[in-house]
Amino acid sequence: MSAETRRRHTSRVAYLGIDVGGTKIAAGIVSGEGEVLDRVQVPTPDGDADLVFAAIEECVRQLDTDVDAVGVASAGPLDLRAGTASPVNIPEWRGFPLRDRVRQLFPDTDVVLANDGLCMALGEHWVGAGRGTDDLIGLVVSTGVGGGLVLGGRAYPGRTGNAGHIGHTAVDEEPDCPCGGVGCVEVRASGPNLVTWARSQGWNAPDGADAKALADAATAGDKIAMAAFERSGQAVGMAIAATAVMFDLELAVVGGGVAQAGELLFAPIRSAVARHAKLTYVSDLRVVSAELGKDAGIVGAASLVARPATMPSPPE
Repeated sequence: MSAETRRRHTSRVAYLGIDVGGTKIAAGIVSGEGEVLDRVQVPTPDGDADLVFAAIEECVRQLDTDVDAVGVASAGPLDLRAGTASPVNIPEWRGFPLRDRVRQLFPDTDVVLANDGLCMALGEHWVGAGRGTDDLIGLVVSTGVGGGLVLGGRAYPGRTGNAGHIGHTAVDEEPDCPCGGVGCVEVRASGPNLVTWARSQGWNAPDGADAKALADAATAGDKIAMAAFERSGQAVGMAIAATAVMFDLELAVVGGGVAQAGELLFAPIRSAVARHAKLTYVSDLRVVSAELGKDAGIVGAASLVARPATMPSPPE
């Protein structure tokens, strides 16, 4: 961190946001106004549970950690009562004591844990595409598909911290999902699953081709690639419509790496929402692109501690 940047945030309130996902682990210093002052990012490593946590420690070491409080966003499922994480996309963590391990790094500092989808929603609600909107869902379409709810201007983590986990709602009768369910949104819409489906349909791409390569192919007119995004967007749109009807939402904010494909994904999402969300009270439901990009999880994690009025009391 530069001396100038350090001077900017050591004289005022600053928070550390940590964002743990299946592809990357990021951390950043965030001001009380939601501005990211400094950030670092590393790939999520393959290996045992401690090796994954060591990536968090590495991010923390690279930042000035003289902060007022720490927020942690993690892929789920979570158990907020126990402070543990069991992400579908980080198989090394099953019941991993994430909150307590982070507290060991910051023994005299408040540490709050929440689902990464909820943190994305909170970040967008604070300083992103959800500003001024009190009832929304935020979605992250990336290695997995996560989500979180803001209702009445407050976070809604649910009983265990996993409310809004839209990626594991069922939109089809097949295929099986690693979560144990069947026909989950994530099986159709996540980046790796997009590529897997396209290959199964005959998409000829080099080894290592990812969702961006698939999007490039779709933009160039490849029909299989285009069909993959249509299939993905329809699944996401169906899930958004069902959630909006259930919770009386006015906005869905969609981000994550796959969402960088733009209208390849957003056009079928909006088409599915229009088809399935027919009740009058969701007739004005909007679907918009997230604004915070790669900083959404960091800002949302910081929001957990920077804006305590938006958070319910922690479970006992």
